[in-house]
Amino acid sequence: MSADGVTESRAGFWASLATLFASSGTLLCCALPAALVAIGAGAALSSLVSAVPQLVWVSEHKEAVFVFAGVMLAASGALQWFNRNAPCPTDPRLRDACLRTRKTSLVVYGLSVAIYLVGGWFAFAAA
Repeated sequence: MSADGVTESRAGFWASLATLFASSGTLLCCALPAALVAIGAGAALSSLVSAVPQLVWVSEHKEAVFVFAGVMLAASGALQWFNRNAPCPTDPRLRDACLRTRKTSLVVYGLSVAIYLVGGWFAFAAA
């Protein structure tokens, strides 16, 4: 553990944040286009694809996007699990920061899993 005592919690937080961005890719490839078409915003989707043509590439490679996001979720979940009982510093201010970071990290991880599941439903079940 580092001198400030929160290195493990910060690692878990950054891993959860990276997982959030990886799982957000699943929404971009599948859920966003489906939602836009469902609400009758096909013209908005067309404008979005012309402004950001990389969305087409992400949609064409959705299996790779989901595998990458799944690996990131598994790695982040493992870090969450291994850090769940990591010691926090005895200094009250640092201890509170450590516990707050641990809770925030868990919330971000849960949000990432929810985004991944929604994206997966749109990509494979609703397609």
